[in-house]
Amino acid sequence: MPITATHIREVLDGYLDAHPDDNDRLAPVRTLLAASADLTSRKEFRGHVTVGAVLTDASGRVLHIKHLALDRWLLPGGHLEPEDAGLLEAARRELIEETGVTGSAVVPVGRRPVHIDTHSIPGNPAKGEPEHRHFDFRFLFRTSADIGELQTDEVSAAVWRPARSIESDVLRARVLQALS
Repeated sequence: MPITATHIREVLDGYLDAHPDDNDRLAPVRTLLAASADLTSRKEFRGHVTVGAVLTDASGRVLHIKHLALDRWLLPGGHLEPEDAGLLEAARRELIEETGVTGSAVVPVGRRPVHIDTHSIPGNPAKGEPEHRHFDFRFLFRTSADIGELQTDEVSAAVWRPARSIESDVLRARVLQALS
């Protein structure tokens, strides 16, 4: 069953209960939900939901991937698919697809996102996509497995880095707190 607006709203509300300081920053998500925008559609260019995965290993390192299209080191993640049953499950699917990490070795750390980021994505004329906004629901996972076969049409490399190397101050602090 596809992800619904109700599910997105419930996950967002649970996140904001834990992180009320993010209320103003995430107001655009609530506004679009109230306007019945389809935030699961890549064609909703006012903004749509994506998912991210923060994967940590036993020593507390975080897996980063080299994203081909953006030519940047990022955390694994991506767009929702119609078969995704929930945001957590979508983040896990993206993680496994992009990195080849064995699915049975990927364990979520809670059911709530560790962070929800909002960021602009540059336009892509080849895909007919104008500049638009992503609302990235990021979930924390642990594993004892190593990197597997990369999804080479999207990812050119993967590397484990210390958690303190996470670029976002807020995400870094929350991951370090969860690991302690």
